[in-house]
Amino acid sequence: MEISLSTPALLFPAISLLLLAYTNRFLTIANLIRGLHSRYKEKPDATIYGQIENLRKRVNLTKNMQALGITSLFLCVLTMFLLYAGEVRAGEYVFGISLLLLMASLGLSIREIQISTKALNIQLSDLEEPGKK
Repeated sequence: MEISLSTPALLFPAISLLLLAYTNRFLTIANLIRGLHSRYKEKPDATIYGQIENLRKRVNLTKNMQALGITSLFLCVLTMFLLYAGEVRAGEYVFGISLLLLMASLGLSIREIQISTKALNIQLSDLEEPGKK
């Protein structure tokens, strides 16, 4: 495979948008946690506590998604430097690692979405008609 200086640069817009989406997720979850925390302090409830525990898992997943995405971006930049310096073979390996980290980040994103969907379904279950439960 032939790799040029522009190859890793192709990932910059994708990774940047991905990190923006991850940051938005993180901020949304943080706001939910703050709201639920204050509700729980006013009136302790097992349901609210369970939601906070679910959100704790999602925050940790989002943190790891961001870390992997940032590391992937860093390695893309390192790849460009290595290619610029004439270290093509090293650049190819670093770029491969960068792609693997990006895939891992996307995999964690899928897991976070699954947890989020499960939590929403649990929340909506109390609105179902008694005969459909």
